[in-house]
Amino acid sequence: MRCPEKHGAIDLVETLVLMCWVKRPKLTLQLRPLHGLFLGFSTGSVLRITPSPPTLHYWALKDPGPPPASFPIVQHIKRHNIVLKRELGEGAFGKVFLAECYNLCPEQDKILVAVKTLKDASDNARKDFHREAELLTNLQHEHIVKFYGVCVEGDPLIMVFEYMKHGDLNKFLRAHGPDAVLMAEGNPPTELTQSQMLHIAQQIAAGMVYLASQHFVHRDLATRNCLVGENLLVKIGDFGMSRDVYSTDYYRVGGHTMLPIRWMPPESIMYRKFTTESDVWSLGVVLWEIFTYGKQPWYQLSNNEVIECITQGRVLQRPRTCPQEVYELMLGCWQREPHMRKNIKGIHTLLQNLAKASPVYLDILG
Repeated sequence: MRCPEKHGAIDLVETLVLMCWVKRPKLTLQLRPLHGLFLGFSTGSVLRITPSPPTLHYWALKDPGPPPASFPIVQHIKRHNIVLKRELGEGAFGKVFLAECYNLCPEQDKILVAVKTLKDASDNARKDFHREAELLTNLQHEHIVKFYGVCVEGDPLIMVFEYMKHGDLNKFLRAHGPDAVLMAEGNPPTELTQSQMLHIAQQIAAGMVYLASQHFVHRDLATRNCLVGENLLVKIGDFGMSRDVYSTDYYRVGGHTMLPIRWMPPESIMYRKFTTESDVWSLGVVLWEIFTYGKQPWYQLSNNEVIECITQGRVLQRPRTCPQEVYELMLGCWQREPHMRKNIKGIHTLLQNLAKASPVYLDILG
């Protein structure tokens, strides 16, 4: 087995994936690595467009296409309009709080939000803060966690996001699985049905179709990085706490780099190559998580054994509750050659059709 150390302890966010020449005469596309400080896509790329003659550049996508010409203006929120209620968690970047935010929506006097505080006040951290705020403002989709804006009046710097009542999807799946139902006392939770699982899956696929259309590579798609709201609404996006809360889901390389190897395809494990096709592989693993009620992929194996299994071509077995059509879809996501994997739009269409054929009853949340 070839261990990651033999390929260099390269920090995930500093890995430059693909090199290519820009043929457009007036644009240079620059990849700016992020540092896992803020919401979701933390190891993705921020796109910038600057006037320039043709030049060599690094890109995180196989075929990026034309990026957006500009970013919308980031909304600035007054600090006195944010009232902290309670702490939700803490990550390497700082703490996350449940808060009330006033004067944010015209139709409501106040709404519940999740706010992320920036612990590191260095110049580089502040630059990354503003850069990622621009990025997040540009991502607007019904299945991507909504970013409202920032508060930069004094310290700490704050990012404001919509609050998803039921937390991360992995915990939600476990709380509504057969084991939780059997062990519950008093008022047991309702077990998720197959139609509800399909409903969850097609929402995540819809969010990934959108990210691909915006030429973004997520690199850490997993149920722990999806959030659940009212009426089984699911959105992609985490608050950076997953590497702390779900530390066993990550493989530590070179001291501080954390890789989600159980969700990564062979080319990402061996060569740190991340593309839309590697996100498709991860989406297949997310489907497996959903139909196992949140089990950890390869839970019976150590990290080194997982690396060996994936690089040798082994795949996860079909979950007991998983329809054959969905498992075949998973297998299509896990083709060794990236170009042989299912197309993200095709995955969404198939899941959408399966979900329509199996009506969803949204009483799971009580």
